[in-house]
Amino acid sequence: SDPKDYTLALAERVRARGGTIEIGEARALIPGGLRTEAGELRGRVVIAAGAFSHRLTRTAGIAIPLETERGYNTTLPEDAFDLRMQLTFGAHGFVVSKLASGLRVGGAVELGGLDLPPNWARADAMLQKAAAFLPGLRPQGGTRWMGFRPSLPDSLPAIGLLPGQDDVICAFGHGHLGLTQSVGTARIVADLLTGQAPQIDLTPFAPTRFARLA
Repeated sequence: SDPKDYTLALAERVRARGGTIEIGEARALIPGGLRTEAGELRGRVVIAAGAFSHRLTRTAGIAIPLETERGYNTTLPEDAFDLRMQLTFGAHGFVVSKLASGLRVGGAVELGGLDLPPNWARADAMLQKAAAFLPGLRPQGGTRWMGFRPSLPDSLPAIGLLPGQDDVICAFGHGHLGLTQSVGTARIVADLLTGQAPQIDLTPFAPTRFARLA
């Protein structure tokens, strides 16, 4: 129905199984845990912070060349167009999807890092293209959004132990496929946390393939 609904459902599942969720800024890896804005947390750490993950690895002295592919979308009211299936305009770099929250027109790639303000002209350009391809589309009343896709140079995620840190597991860098690959990655992380052998060879995904001293 909506990526947000998926995330909220996962949160409820965690709580239902006895887990707790604390929201706060992770500041740095420390021996045996993590330092946050609210204090220190002790235990094993899974770095799954998307495009911000490399900032955490740097606090342990490990530099990983994660880049941010910024994507844009506009969510229009549900009645903006009678869309009955997702449409992908591959040659033009955007898709149109019907979600519970409305009609979403999104895509694009902008290598702009984490700090630059959004360039809303990119969202507007996709909306104009969508209107050209879909006669009758009403492009008014939408909500624009910009997000970060965490991407590594070989388009594969980093999954496995952080170099030199037996209590820190990496699970980031999925690029455009974070939602698609989330369940498989979670299964691998669960195996690593419980001392089980993952069902696939993690060599191609090893964080050590890029890691260097920060």
